[in-house]
Amino acid sequence: MACFIIDGGRRLNGEFTIQGAKNSALPLLSASLLVEGACVFENCPDLSDVHIAARVLETAGCACHYESHVMSVDASGADQTDIPEELMNRMRSSVLFLGALLGRFGRAVLSAPGGCELGLRPIDLHLDALRRMGAVIREEHGRIVCAAPEGMRGCTIDLPIASVGATENVMIAAATAKGTTLLRNAAREPEIVDLADFLRACGAEITGDGTTTVRIEGRPKLHGCRHRVISDRIAAGTYLCACAMCGGRLCLHGVDEDGLISVLPRFEEMGCRVTVKDSDILLRSDGVLHAIRDVTTKEFPGFPTDLQPIMLTTVSKAHGTTLFVENIFSNRYQYVEGLRKMGGNVRVIDRVAVVEGVPKLSSAHVISPDLRGGAALVLAALAADGRSVVEGVGHIDRGYERMDEVLASCGADIQRRES
Repeated sequence: MACFIIDGGRRLNGEFTIQGAKNSALPLLSASLLVEGACVFENCPDLSDVHIAARVLETAGCACHYESHVMSVDASGADQTDIPEELMNRMRSSVLFLGALLGRFGRAVLSAPGGCELGLRPIDLHLDALRRMGAVIREEHGRIVCAAPEGMRGCTIDLPIASVGATENVMIAAATAKGTTLLRNAAREPEIVDLADFLRACGAEITGDGTTTVRIEGRPKLHGCRHRVISDRIAAGTYLCACAMCGGRLCLHGVDEDGLISVLPRFEEMGCRVTVKDSDILLRSDGVLHAIRDVTTKEFPGFPTDLQPIMLTTVSKAHGTTLFVENIFSNRYQYVEGLRKMGGNVRVIDRVAVVEGVPKLSSAHVISPDLRGGAALVLAALAADGRSVVEGVGHIDRGYERMDEVLASCGADIQRRES
């Protein structure tokens, strides 16, 4: 297993183009199974989760090729509907293949999805919605067996919560279902809009994406297309936080400002200077930060849960106190133990964390508990005095494309080593 060796205390200065969005690439690849032809995805990030998704597609009989951030998928020969448990256990988003397999073949067999252990993320919302669309679902020896004997059919679905994954699964399944699907209380994230744009380019008829009500008119067949994956707003927020915490000047290219609508104002609160021009975001920081108003994670356009560990770590070195309320994942604070080890003053009670800023953080040997928690500990190590070791880099590689190389290009002293 790999680890990062980080000598902290260096300012970050540089510029680079932000990677394609992990949270968009995965549902896009899943949806490509619907297409009896070839799809090409530009700006597709080079991430372990993306390559696992490609393996799932290949297991289903698709031809996949990845080179220079372009993923090609030809699903013409797809004929398998059973996702191996080993692949399901390695990627949470593998559940998104359920809607695609049911939409294309009317059958799917899978196990419970894996990925980061962030607390209860039930797939009941997905299953209940797909049942309403005609799927018969049962459990056999730990496997979920799904079939739509009469094909998937459109209907009205009211999601009890605005789940991103459930919204994506319904949209994918409904794209080729018979009739009209009306999805209410839909998630509004930019990744939902990106998925809808792709499906429309393939011939689907979808309206209302980006709002709480999405309408999908089923089409019997979809055709291939070329699609560019949107930029990763979570990666962008992470690197901006790194610069805010360490001090320096960082310019990110290719960023959609709207995706960070609830995040960018927090940098101004901390005392940083932020300039947005077209798709460029420039942040300047002297490394001396102020506490910010309470942060409560919510569905988009609220503050994203994926940036909660990153922002909490950033203000752990700010003057004053900040309160965080985590409304999405119950176990999102697993990284706090590592932050405390580095001198952070954080108290956690259930879903609430109180952060008292400290003058400095100290180096330590810490273990990444999950994707975003691991990234947060990397930021803490960048700002800490002395040499830190962050183990469990495999978690980080699921969502950040060569994070060590990106940070090193901006002046960070960070090396990847096999531990």
